[in-house]
Amino acid sequence: MASYKLTESEIELLALEVLTDDLGYTALFGPDLADGAAKEREFSDALLPQRLRQAIDRLNPHIPADARESAFRQVLRNPGFQPIDNNAYFHRLLTDGVDVKYGTGDGKSRTDKVWLVDFGHPERNEFLAVNQLTIIEDRHNRRPDIVLFVNGLPLVVIELKNPANDKADIRAAWQQLQTYQKEIPTLFDYNGFMIVSDGFYARAGTISSDYNRFMEWKTADGVHIIDSDLEAVMEPMFKGLLNKKTLLDVIRQFLVFETAKEKTIKKLAAYHQYYAVNAAIGQTLRAVGILSPQSGGAGGGLGDRRIGVVWHTQGSGKSLSMVFFAGKLVLEHGMNNPTIVVVTDRNDLDQQLFETFSNCQQLLRQTPVLTGSRAELRKLLAVASGGVVFTTIQKFVPEEKGDNFPTLTGRRNVVVIADEAHRSQYDFIDGFARHLHDALPNASFIGFTGTPIEKEDKNTQAVFGDYIHIYDIQQSVDDGATVRIYYENRLVKIEMNEEERKILDERVEEVLEQDELTDRQKRFAKWTGKEAVVGSEKRIRQVAADIVQHFEKRCGAMKGKGMIVCMSRRICILLHDEIMKLRPDWFDPADGKGALKVIMTGSASDPLNWQEHIRNKSRRQSIGDRLKDPGDPLKLVIVRDMWLTGFDAPALHTLYVDKPMNGHNLMQAIARVNRVFGDKTGGLVVDYIGIAQDLKAALATYTGSKGRGKIAFSQEDAVATMQEFYEIVVGMFDKFDYRKYFSLQPRQKLQHILDAANYLAELQDAEGKRIGKDRFKLNVIRLSKAFGISVPHPGALAIRDDLAFFQAVKARFDKFDEQKKKRTDGEVEVLIRQIVNDAIISKEVVDIFEAAGIQQPEFPILSDEFLAELKNMTRKNLALELLQRLLNDEIKLRSLTNIVQGKKFSEMLAEAIKRYQNGLITAAQVMDELSELSRKIREAGKRGEQMGLRDDELAFYDALAENERALHEMSDETLKKIAQELVAAVRKNTSIDWDVKESVQAGLRVMVKRILRKYKYPPDDPATHEYTESVTRVLEQAKGFARVWGEEG
Repeated sequence: MASYKLTESEIELLALEVLTDDLGYTALFGPDLADGAAKEREFSDALLPQRLRQAIDRLNPHIPADARESAFRQVLRNPGFQPIDNNAYFHRLLTDGVDVKYGTGDGKSRTDKVWLVDFGHPERNEFLAVNQLTIIEDRHNRRPDIVLFVNGLPLVVIELKNPANDKADIRAAWQQLQTYQKEIPTLFDYNGFMIVSDGFYARAGTISSDYNRFMEWKTADGVHIIDSDLEAVMEPMFKGLLNKKTLLDVIRQFLVFETAKEKTIKKLAAYHQYYAVNAAIGQTLRAVGILSPQSGGAGGGLGDRRIGVVWHTQGSGKSLSMVFFAGKLVLEHGMNNPTIVVVTDRNDLDQQLFETFSNCQQLLRQTPVLTGSRAELRKLLAVASGGVVFTTIQKFVPEEKGDNFPTLTGRRNVVVIADEAHRSQYDFIDGFARHLHDALPNASFIGFTGTPIEKEDKNTQAVFGDYIHIYDIQQSVDDGATVRIYYENRLVKIEMNEEERKILDERVEEVLEQDELTDRQKRFAKWTGKEAVVGSEKRIRQVAADIVQHFEKRCGAMKGKGMIVCMSRRICILLHDEIMKLRPDWFDPADGKGALKVIMTGSASDPLNWQEHIRNKSRRQSIGDRLKDPGDPLKLVIVRDMWLTGFDAPALHTLYVDKPMNGHNLMQAIARVNRVFGDKTGGLVVDYIGIAQDLKAALATYTGSKGRGKIAFSQEDAVATMQEFYEIVVGMFDKFDYRKYFSLQPRQKLQHILDAANYLAELQDAEGKRIGKDRFKLNVIRLSKAFGISVPHPGALAIRDDLAFFQAVKARFDKFDEQKKKRTDGEVEVLIRQIVNDAIISKEVVDIFEAAGIQQPEFPILSDEFLAELKNMTRKNLALELLQRLLNDEIKLRSLTNIVQGKKFSEMLAEAIKRYQNGLITAAQVMDELSELSRKIREAGKRGEQMGLRDDELAFYDALAENERALHEMSDETLKKIAQELVAAVRKNTSIDWDVKESVQAGLRVMVKRILRKYKYPPDDPATHEYTESVTRVLEQAKGFARVWGEEG
């Protein structure tokens, strides 16, 4: 009978079809590579040695044979490092070539490179897609679904799951890859990246990526971006990422090993980074006059030195995009060893970006240099061999106002990368542009920004050109690269009576009327007046008290950290002191201790009580590392300007703003809380001073630049969503008084939770199907996530206790859910639950029998005594779930060795449960049926002993006896004899990897059919369906035992 189920094997075939038909790979069946006359690998080989040696010879004919052999041995050598270091070692050989040394025949020696892959000519390489490749290492036998080989090197591992099986999702595929890395690590020494997919969803990541950092590749061409909720991702990902040209490009230019604090992380570029960087490289070649795009470019015409602007929203990896751009540019032959000058506008920002570049030296193939003076900058720019140089815009200002800046170099292969290319950042952009062009008259300019260029900012366009690539907030959130930002207004009013306000205004006006004041001094005088009001002691006490209570509730609902932005250093310190009065245990003078710190610069001339907060760069950096560490006790920092741009601490979930900000600066600041981190569903900006109008203005700029998505959502939006899900959940208790729970004693509370679960499990839809449990669990998860963003809004606090009860009932259901770990890993409600009501849910290991309200049985499970206790339980639905789970486990075990029994019992269980779920029988009736089924399973275990057969012989007997004619026309003794002979033959001929080696499978089939023909089984006409079905059934039973016996060794 034809099967209409979608299987994992069909997804595997679809993947191979895309790889071969659309992308030109050659498909090979893994077992064929280790078997027969054409054998080319051992099971212990992670790569294909013959094909690698052939590729080395083919690509390097000018290198002597012994030197090529030396390169081959270097690739096979395991350097014995940690896995990530082994991978980095091989990646260097792959992307930079293998260094070899050989004699030239005249007594001299020569150093050269042997290339394993021709990156410039994909057609010269061999691309294989090998499925079911068995690898045995240290007694571990593993078989990835598909491995992509380039010239015999296993560069991509693909693990697939069945989209029709809700228990086999892509997280399970990712987990399987983690197991492979531990058990067959040599395969991953050569790995470029990995892919997990179920046909619909697909993600890619590296050997160091956790699940949340496996990302979708949502485009096949860089133009059409798919909606992964509406379209399958696997095929576009394969076509976009695994086509031969892109794959080699990604392997060489878009994988980076970032090393910081003795820890190395391998990162794969996201699709938006890949296409942006390649577009930027094309525009660079146009701008310097090397390549002329058919339709002009972002900057304009050929050789105009304006490359363009890359706008990638904050938090989406802009700094790493700059690294990828620089890394690829240095290898462009037409650029002739370019010098890359990275220009920032502040020393602290310069340091952070410099560290990112320095941590990625393997990709850059050189060490970035941070210039300390103009003389040093001039010297570095004079080096014809190129380099990556960091500097600040201040170094391009003439010593005397009005002077021209001297020319530092006239080379054309100098590219200036400006970080945050904004008029609002470079507040003297006109001067910057002129002086920079004076210093580097033939350089080309590219800008990278996290926010759009303002419409009135004509100078930025004049310097850099138009946008090259845009990756906006909406796409970033859709892709999971960032999280949403929510806005909460907690304005603390400035309280002044009319007399006080009049006196203040008069004093400020007196200062402003002085003719000798410059415009800058007048602006400062106005700011000073406002600072005095904002920073009044009474107001700061209010702000401190509100922050403490607000932040404690936030951290109770969601693990993470916070940042406070103040108007001045004076206010920072005043706020710090007020918070310390409220929470003295947060204070510690040591940099490495304490929960609250002020981050600011200063000098010895500052007031004495400021000195403890003034730190040098290294001390500030150590505190920054503490804030980035989710487990460090440091939870809250107070800043004025520092760390509002370029500082990346994913655990930050709340930003308290008590400083006027607007435009680009505001957008940069609020983006501190948009980083992806664990279960964080969004970041929150809390407004104490009134930035709502400035946010609206920033949004107008954003949308005017064709950016999609909101900059920040009102927290009221989250509260409204929370309320919607709350009403759904409450509505499910229409005929059950759950609020009674809150007045009960602990023992009664446990009973009420079980009663609530039992009530929900009985809820039916219009067609009579029981849908209560699943619907309830889904909406509690949604409610919990919305609660996490809404707290401590009064609306959230009002439902806190109710949510605690709902989560307790959901936890009750989870005890019986085989997918508990998968479903709740990474879900924020687990964290929220801890503070909503710690007393409700036990943190101890849960015993399923105790959870069901019965004692651990002293008699065997599924015995009559045990079944009787289950039937006597008052909560029938919970008893049913326990029994169903136990029966499932028992049937699965039986199915491994007796397919006839397993199928029969599985169908009986499924039919009983189906009739119960459709409302045809009650919980008590289905319990009777399952009890009867469990008795049949017990009796089945005794049949073999009664018939004089072992369990394996009984399994073959059952398979043979399924044929009705055989059961009636052939003697019972004959069927037993056939079964015994089959067991002996299959056991004798089982070997490792039997189930994917086609030759072994064929031999098994021949052997089984020979025994059946010997006894003229089955007695049906060979042309009939019954004959074929009977033989197939016996073959399936043989394969079942071969699998079990093969694993036993």
